[in-house]
Formats: sequence, C-alpha cells, structure tokens
Amino acid sequence: MLNKTVVAACLFAALNICTVSARAEAQVTPQTYTYGTHLDIRQVISLTENNPAACGIVDARMTYLDSANQTHVLDYRKFADGCNDDN
Repeated sequence: MLNKTVVAACLFAALNICTVSARAEAQVTPQTYTYGTHLDIRQVISLTENNPAACGIVDARMTYLDSANQTHVLDYRKFADGCNDDN
C-alpha cells in the first residue's frame, strides 16, 4: 500500500511540474531567434518541435529560465530529430 502512495505522489509531482511550465510558457511572449541574439540561459524547461517525425528543417520552441529566474520562450528553426538516423 505504501508503494502505491509513493508512486501516486511522484506522479502528482511530475504532473505539477509540467503544468507549471505550460502556464509559464503561456504567459510569456515568444521571441524569435536571429543571428546574434543574446541568450542568458540558466535552465532549459522544455524543448519542442512542430513535427518531430519529419526529416528536414522544422520550427522549434525552447522555454527557459535566465539568470534572474525570468521565464523566456524562444522560437527557432532546426533540423528535425527524425533526421538523426539519416546520413
């Protein structure tokens, strides 16, 4: 019975962390990366991309905390993760 309680508490904590990062991202205006953009990244909260199954250039988004614990959202373009197995 104790194991079920511990597992439930861990699941609840993990869901809370995801909810907090989603709420933080919804309140911040995304910035689009351009060459030379100064980035002050202390901790990355989440990394997402529009179409992870694709191979090629896709739109991606990074949510992160800066050195003053302010949340930022950065939109950028990258090679999709689906390209990792190709030469």
